[in-house]
Amino acid sequence: MNPRHAALHLRARLNALFRDFFATRGVVEVETPVLSRAGNTDPNIRSFTLEFSGPSSGGPRQRWLRTSPEFPLKRLLAEGFGDCYELGRVFRDGEAGGRHNPEFTMLEWYRVGWDHRRLADETVALVTAAMSLVQQAPTAVRSLDFATLYREAFGLDPHTASIDALRAALGEVHIDPDGLTRDDWLDLLMTHRLQPSFATDAITVVHDWPATQAALARLRSGEAPGQPTVAERFELYLGPLEVANGYHELNDASEQRHRFQRDHAVRSARGDALPPIDDALIAALPAMPDCAGVALGVDRLLMGLMGTTRIADVLAYDFASA
Repeated sequence: MNPRHAALHLRARLNALFRDFFATRGVVEVETPVLSRAGNTDPNIRSFTLEFSGPSSGGPRQRWLRTSPEFPLKRLLAEGFGDCYELGRVFRDGEAGGRHNPEFTMLEWYRVGWDHRRLADETVALVTAAMSLVQQAPTAVRSLDFATLYREAFGLDPHTASIDALRAALGEVHIDPDGLTRDDWLDLLMTHRLQPSFATDAITVVHDWPATQAALARLRSGEAPGQPTVAERFELYLGPLEVANGYHELNDASEQRHRFQRDHAVRSARGDALPPIDDALIAALPAMPDCAGVALGVDRLLMGLMGTTRIADVLAYDFASA
């Protein structure tokens, strides 16, 4: 069979597995809007926009293509909907290459009353089930916190190490330092040194990230004097591929607005577009229950299952041929 066609057959089986996995756990599939009046303020994500040509009574003409279904899913949680998931297409401008396509498939789900560690365990179970579709099983499953990972690999504390120490840890990897922040250097160590070292077919879960990389996660103060505040967040890797990113979700509306405004300040300093803040999400957050959520890149998971580093190998047609 044509390898690309084989990937499409595997994708269909994977989608069926997702739906069965969640049906047996009482997690309900939903569909939410692809177009929104608000956008993703994350400075590292660029959104597509379009103009609506119909009657203006429908609200702002400018709409933003979603980069994830996160905000409307959280609004459903705030309404008391309960555990839910969405499997669908999302869009990110400027992301095209070997491992990226401007439109891709995301699986995102939320568990009421759970924290990020419990959700990480369920994500491991889902990825393990997906591996069985190709007669694979993880050679190992390792879970460790962000600080332990960096101490073991580089002998430094990622929460306190200087930028010079982080740069030195990159070794032979040479990066133009102009404009890079401390978090940028931590990310470069992850992508250029750590991820390539993760064993093929092993699952690695890294939890409790630096507070400066919280995104929409809750923060937890150190349990003892001198211990750093951390973000209750996890990432899951299948071999060297980042597959999922999850949070113990923030439901503090004031703090969330502050984070969105901080994103705007970073974007403004760069001269980037300022996507409107999602006021509907802010209004809903006080009613959102304690929960954890995770976004899983379906195309990335397929790449791991098929042993390829090219996202084009798992798509019907990639951006260049669409």
